[in-house]
Amino acid sequence: MPCTMTRIQMDLPDAIAQDAQAAGLLTPQALERLLSNALARQRAADALLGLAGEVAAAGVAPMSMQEITAEVKAAREDLRKRADRH
Repeated sequence: MPCTMTRIQMDLPDAIAQDAQAAGLLTPQALERLLSNALARQRAADALLGLAGEVAAAGVAPMSMQEITAEVKAAREDLRKRADRH
């Protein structure tokens, strides 16, 4: 399926536009990457929030911050080990 394009024009404060230009963020490729990443984060957040009701209905007890931190560390360690094997 061919990709169609949409032209977008926006107004930014001069200081932000100058800083963004200097950082290389106003190129079509950079803007596409920024928007794509923002959309992916938004979809992930929506998916997590959508699960909140199901978790509450299932009676799953909320995790403490220490439990969450331990889970994140364990997942990162697992990813490192998998990366080391390849």
